[in-house]
Amino acid sequence: MLDYPVLLLFPVALMFAAVSDILTMTIPNRVSLAMIAAFPLAAFMAGLPMATALMHLAAFAIVLAVCFALFSFNLLGGGDAKLLAATSLWIGTSQLLPFLAYVTIAGGFLAMIILVFRRFPVAALPVPDWALRLHKAGGGIPYGLAICAGGLMIFPKTEIFRALIV
Repeated sequence: MLDYPVLLLFPVALMFAAVSDILTMTIPNRVSLAMIAAFPLAAFMAGLPMATALMHLAAFAIVLAVCFALFSFNLLGGGDAKLLAATSLWIGTSQLLPFLAYVTIAGGFLAMIILVFRRFPVAALPVPDWALRLHKAGGGIPYGLAICAGGLMIFPKTEIFRALIV
């Protein structure tokens, strides 16, 4: 009975992070923290063996280290780094490379769409602040959306999803 709420936490958190990133260019820490805090419960309910759970932690640690290196060189936002690591915790090592490939592809498409959007003048009609922020030359790109897309694409292939969906 508790399986479905636990199962829904991951996609709901990713979608919340994506919307927040689009609207404000920030991903609240509470999203990544909620994903990290809920993982032990999800792993327990899914019956993950300890070795598999530790591999999930290894995926988290590796991605966190790489992301913070990218953050230190100003190549990735801090919220994006934390969300990518928290998502990797749920994905685990078995699906980590496909997940990162999906995020990369989605991020590339997102960047192209935003760059094309920036080439067109903003209409004289009232435009929401978030759209103006995305339109601004040299502005950031909300990679939370790409992380969400990659996470949602790979989640059905993960051990946790397959165990909890039964």
